[in-house]
Amino acid sequence: MNEPLRPSTLGEILDRTAQLYRSRFLLFLGISVVPTGVIVVLACVLGLYIAMWNMAPADATSSMMAGVLALGFFAGLLFIALPVYLATMALSSAAMSHAVSRVHLGQTMTIRDAYKSIWYRGWRYIWLYMLEGLIIGAAFIAVWIVLVLLIAGGAALAESSGAGSAAGGALFGLVVVLVIVALVSYVVWMALRLSLAFPACVVEQIGAWTAIKRSSRLSYGTKGRIFLLFLLGAVLSWLLSMGITLPLTIILSLLLSSGDPQHEQAAGLAIIFISYGATFAVQALVRPVYGIALVLFYYDQRIRMEGFDIEWMMQQAGMVDTLPPAAPLAGQQATPRLTAAPGNPFVPAPEPPQAVEFPQDKDST
Repeated sequence: MNEPLRPSTLGEILDRTAQLYRSRFLLFLGISVVPTGVIVVLACVLGLYIAMWNMAPADATSSMMAGVLALGFFAGLLFIALPVYLATMALSSAAMSHAVSRVHLGQTMTIRDAYKSIWYRGWRYIWLYMLEGLIIGAAFIAVWIVLVLLIAGGAALAESSGAGSAAGGALFGLVVVLVIVALVSYVVWMALRLSLAFPACVVEQIGAWTAIKRSSRLSYGTKGRIFLLFLLGAVLSWLLSMGITLPLTIILSLLLSSGDPQHEQAAGLAIIFISYGATFAVQALVRPVYGIALVLFYYDQRIRMEGFDIEWMMQQAGMVDTLPPAAPLAGQQATPRLTAAPGNPFVPAPEPPQAVEFPQDKDST
């Protein structure tokens, strides 16, 4: 990296993100397209299955066989396809963080090297991805179920006490709105708090739970900037998706509008495939923006809170043999970090053997 590390504003981080993405477009797109390719293959298999089911004869035996096949197919999606997709998403996120870290610090990287570097710790990153999903999704579902039960019980109590159907309905609607706002706020806040877990886990080579706590600490004071990043990414995704989907849908509708029911059914399936394909393509294009920017936020927070820029300059100048450890979490002891191995600042090099001096015997006079 030619320019020195220093604290950056949101505009500078976004500018640096665009610069890195433009300069290594094929690298980051290649890393991002792996989970997208998996979901596209699964979507094609699902579409072919639906088309074959529609073309099958409608007798009793074939309907029973189709039901059994449908049950087996969706069981396969649940127990095979979904875990494969989640695993590829986790590995892709880890590979993206590793590649961005290397490129940001001025080193070279390829798609193969990015995935190879994180492959042997793949279970750690899959567990981190699952842990994030449990913290955000499981808590969301549990709180939603409890609150729905409370709302139903409150509505029944209001009805039995003679509060009136209008008052009970208004109270029920108000509570539902408040519950939805509270749950959405929780999901957004927790996603922002855990947004730096993957960069911390990959760069510092720490465990999944330690990375969760590390992200919670590093995200302090910068959640608003990360929220603006997610908001801009969502707007960009929506604009790209509309720009791709609308023209193709209009053209396809004009070409296949012949009045024939079979043609109309084919046109409907084609429009669905185009919509989903455009969505997946846009995800593959936009996902590197999040990955690059979050790694830059991670380094920016380490510079602001831990003086990582001074550590890096001292290491590059050869003034220190070891890097000072990162600031420990609450209740956690700091562990020393070794000097980076040549060509890879993220893999610790083995400590050189030290000579042991034995005291020499002196002749007594």
